[in-house]
Amino acid sequence: MTEQSKTNPLASEKISRLLVKFAVPSIVAMLVSALYNIIDQLFIGQAVGTLGNAATNIAFPFSTSCVALALLFGIGGASCFNLSMGKGNKSKAPYYIGNTALMLVVSGILLCVVTLIFLTPLLKFFGASDNVLPYAEEYVRITAIGFPFLILTTGGGHIIRADGSPGMAMVCNIVGAVINTILDAIFVMGLDMGMAGAAYATIIGQIISAVIVIVYLLRSFKTVPLRKAHYIPNRKIISKITSIGIASCFNQLTIMIVQIVLNNVLGHYGALSDYGEDIPVACVGIVMKVNQLVLAIIIGLGQGIQPIVSYNYGAAKYSRVKDSYRLSVAIGTVVSLIAFALFEIFPHEIISLFGTGTDKYFEFGERFMRIFLFFTWLLSLQPITTTFFTSIGKAFKGLFLSLTRQIIFFLPFLFIFTYIFGIDGVAYTGPAADFLSAVVAIVMVAIEFKNINRLEKNPAK
Repeated sequence: MTEQSKTNPLASEKISRLLVKFAVPSIVAMLVSALYNIIDQLFIGQAVGTLGNAATNIAFPFSTSCVALALLFGIGGASCFNLSMGKGNKSKAPYYIGNTALMLVVSGILLCVVTLIFLTPLLKFFGASDNVLPYAEEYVRITAIGFPFLILTTGGGHIIRADGSPGMAMVCNIVGAVINTILDAIFVMGLDMGMAGAAYATIIGQIISAVIVIVYLLRSFKTVPLRKAHYIPNRKIISKITSIGIASCFNQLTIMIVQIVLNNVLGHYGALSDYGEDIPVACVGIVMKVNQLVLAIIIGLGQGIQPIVSYNYGAAKYSRVKDSYRLSVAIGTVVSLIAFALFEIFPHEIISLFGTGTDKYFEFGERFMRIFLFFTWLLSLQPITTTFFTSIGKAFKGLFLSLTRQIIFFLPFLFIFTYIFGIDGVAYTGPAADFLSAVVAIVMVAIEFKNINRLEKNPAK
């Protein structure tokens, strides 16, 4: 055991206390990130209506791609940093932080440019109908400017937490969200600026959050000193970061792929039903975003254990690794059970928060929410287990598990069930994919725990 691991609280402090310290700010940060889109949709739903709700759902893959890039470099860089520190390699560790920050900014700029150049064909590819397209174009043309700031804030939060400052990571996100909410009320409701008002409110909040992250990295990073040399791109460092962060990135990319396919399927089968092509797209967007709040808590729990698990795995303190995982899953299950009860009992009230609609609108939305989210109570297993594998450096296992829910199960079931049941088949796809991905997560972590038990008994092996 290194001298570092003897004194670092990650190796000695009570797991529950550490989880509160790291997970609560992470959960708040993830909730705030999810609320950026939900707050916009709340105001847009009230001011613009069903087409505005549908437009934000069509635009959602752009936000998901931002989070994917943020997790690719943020989770990857934070895990590499903590693993290095756990092994006592303080000279190499800061290069992971500097290269992570650089790649967050560069990837955000590239995504912004690509989006603005190919905006209209991308929105059509994402499933925008002729009615929804103008609203989506107006919204994304503005929010794309904020992509570099959103990615830096989201990814930067992970490296700030890795530095032992989870509270500051939380502040970065909360400040932007509060500003976004206030400006949404002013621009959308007060000045009647519609989609553009919500978009401007969003990017102003994102810019201010990103400035806080930059100031922290330049002036307040405390674990190791950061110098200019650490920000110079290094192929080996970036390769290591991406190899560790790829699982978390793919988890978001699969969500984006599913969202795009889902929008197109909803439009096609919705047009063949009594609901039309826009009602299903609007309602499913609401249900998915509400579920994102629950998922944000679960992912926040997973991210909260990341520095604890990474450090202790690197320091060969395996019992703490297992205890961290068990505790986070237990808390996640309680949260998921509460969410399940709310979704089953109050679907009408939840959907009503996002504006009014026809009887058909509420009929579809309420039924879809109850069926699609039926296995929400199993939601904690797959995301937390994915992050667990990433945190111990098992990137391939994390990558495979990140693909189970969305790609391996959801997409095939989506085509099979809609072919058999039409528009109702979309609702049945959710619980089937949730159940099977949870089973796979349980099996994989059980096998990994056996491997860890062997390491405990025979450290040399």
